[in-house]
Parts: sequence; structure tokens; C-alpha cells
Amino acid sequence: MTQDLDKLYRLINYTFNNPALIQQALTHRSKTKAHNERLEFLGDSVLGCVIAEALYHKYPHEDEGILSLLRMYLVRGKTLTDMAKNFELGEFMSFGIGELKSGGHKRSRLLEDAFEALIGAIYLDSDFITAKNCILAWYDEKLNALNIEEHTKDPKSRLQEYLQAAIHMPPNYEVINITGEDHDQTFTVEVSLGSLNQCYRAQGKSRKQAEHGAAKAALKAINNKK
Repeated sequence: MTQDLDKLYRLINYTFNNPALIQQALTHRSKTKAHNERLEFLGDSVLGCVIAEALYHKYPHEDEGILSLLRMYLVRGKTLTDMAKNFELGEFMSFGIGELKSGGHKRSRLLEDAFEALIGAIYLDSDFITAKNCILAWYDEKLNALNIEEHTKDPKSRLQEYLQAAIHMPPNYEVINITGEDHDQTFTVEVSLGSLNQCYRAQGKSRKQAEHGAAKAALKAINNKK
């Protein structure tokens, strides 16, 4: 551990009765055999259950398909990485020398794993209700800010629906540039909004990713003009 655990306890608003659990949760497999992968497995299940229940009660009239998409957004890698960064978990983690030198404390996947392991550790250190209350407190802002339309349809689908209703025309996507080697290309895509005479661009590591980025930029511009 590179920092005092008391600081972490303040950040997560929980104090461990058994410090060995939090130490294991923050230990990468490159450091020792007593690493965090089993706790990550447990924490993943606890997190999924808590978020599923919260969505079930928050949206009593939505079907399981919508709830699944919302849960996917809340437990996706980026969300977990953001949570881990909020708690500065990377600064508390223990790595082997090689992993430490390669910047393991900043690697998104390892931060995701540590966040789930943290949940598993809290569950074992206390009980399900306590772990649930921690998760709901951490996720309070994200749960309150959820937008069903935004998180259950991809940007391309939402842009197409808007244009079909507004001008009865679909958007047109065009790859205008590709750079980089075959194994590491960057695509630049432009989306044209027909008779609205507006175009928006975005880049991505695949054509699909760039198209989604362009659609998202177009939607943001449209919403800002409303």
C-alpha cells in the first residue's frame, strides 16, 4: 500500500473490521498469491444484484430489456473505472515490480477489478445490506441522473429517429480519412443531416466507433439549439 488506509476509508465512507480483506482487494496478482481476483468475482455479483434491484424499483413500468440496458451502462467498464478513480484506488494498490513500472495503477481494467474486489471485501467484512448501502450511496448521483432514452439507444439510432421525424430523411455517414498502420488505424467519419445542411465529424479506432461519435456530436448540437 502506498497510502494510509484511513484516507481510503474516508473516501469510501466505510471502515474495515478486518484490514486483511481490503489489503487483498487492492493486491494485484503480480504481487502475491493472495490477490484480488476471487474478491472481484464476488463483488461483481453483489454489484449486479444491487443495481438490478435499484433499477427494478426505480422503473416499475419498464420491461426487462430496458432494465438490462440501464444495468449494463451502470456496471460497464468505464463506469467502474470512474468510480475507482474517484476513490483513488490506484494509489492504494499493490503490484509486482514489473506491473508497477508499466503503470498498472493507471490501467483501466485493473482499476475496474479493484473496484469490484472492494465491494466483495466489504460484503465479506460485514453483510449484504451494508455492502448494498455503500453501493447505493456511491451510485446515488448516477442513478438519479439516468436518462432512459440516452442509455437504451445508441446515438446512431436516436439521430436517425430524430431526422426521420424532422425532415423525413436518414443521416448519411461517410469515411473521409483513415490514418495509421493496418493494425492501429484511426477513422474520421462525417455525418450529414440532409436538408438541415449540417455536418459533424468524429474519430474512432473503428468505423463504427467513429460513426457513433459523429452521431453523438450531431445530437449534442441539436439539443443545444432547442
